[in-house]
Amino acid sequence: MKNILGTAAFAAAIAMGGTAYGFTCAVSETSMEKPGGFPERALTMIVPYGPAGGSGQVAGAMAEAVTNLTGVAINRDHKPGGSGTVGMTAYMAAPADGYNVLEHIDDAASAHALDSSITNPGEDLIPLVVSQVTFSQIYIRSGEDRFTDWPSFVEWVKAQDGKATIANVSKEGSMERVTMRFITDAAGMEIQQISFDKGAPRYGALLGGQVDALFEQPGDVRNFLDAGEFKPILTIFDERPGVFADTPTHREMGMDFDPLLRFRGFFVHKDAPADRVEWLKWAFQRGYCEDSYQAFNESKFMTVIDSYRETEGAKELIARTVDQYREVYKEMGLDVK
Repeated sequence: MKNILGTAAFAAAIAMGGTAYGFTCAVSETSMEKPGGFPERALTMIVPYGPAGGSGQVAGAMAEAVTNLTGVAINRDHKPGGSGTVGMTAYMAAPADGYNVLEHIDDAASAHALDSSITNPGEDLIPLVVSQVTFSQIYIRSGEDRFTDWPSFVEWVKAQDGKATIANVSKEGSMERVTMRFITDAAGMEIQQISFDKGAPRYGALLGGQVDALFEQPGDVRNFLDAGEFKPILTIFDERPGVFADTPTHREMGMDFDPLLRFRGFFVHKDAPADRVEWLKWAFQRGYCEDSYQAFNESKFMTVIDSYRETEGAKELIARTVDQYREVYKEMGLDVK
């Protein structure tokens, strides 16, 4: 497939952090007065994915960091389903009083790109912080003997007459699904994508041999990598990250497309009281700076790419992502509304 993501400058801008907006941990305020006593009770964080996957992990790490910083408890409410749509619907129905915050990922931007009537996370919501930006990989079991690397995997898949399988998310048009279409088109192979909205059964499917491969981000499967159970055979990024120096990139394997990147962040409704929004921005942006959160991101390979965007940087990232996905969907022949 031809390169339909426009210019590589988009991916480069994401990888390098885009525009600098002046916030750094070293100079940010370490405390902020509560507006009118807000919050006087625990916050609720709606998470549109299960607790074991990447979103569940980052939600837990950020909640811990914000609570340690402010003393305000955060109750996490996981609402998986529909690649994030169930949780988004629940969040938009919750009171816009500042007590409810949302964790979401680039799926929110791609959903809006396909259907403009769906919530725009950069306009209908206020991004408090984007705290993770990362790349994807394809994994196999470390003890696999049918194939051991990307070339032998492709050769094996082609010989299966469409019966080979890979664990992935369920939503057509998601970053994972679009990227897999790029890969299969470029490699000239056919593979069944087995859908899982929750991380734990997705990883378990590879570990238990129910699927032949897994599409995921490295931080989400760090435990399996450290345990020597999973092995990356392809990195979807423009160059080999040092921590995966032995794994080839998609470009090295002859694939000419700009990588789509995963990002995760935290949001509040645009109609929440302005003074409460400002406090939440401070709490979540400063939460990113907490030692516990920095250690978490380090442990999840989230320092390979600049993972931080404050509110304006997040809006820019989301707007660019929406534009890029619209181009992709039109090229794929999808009904873009």
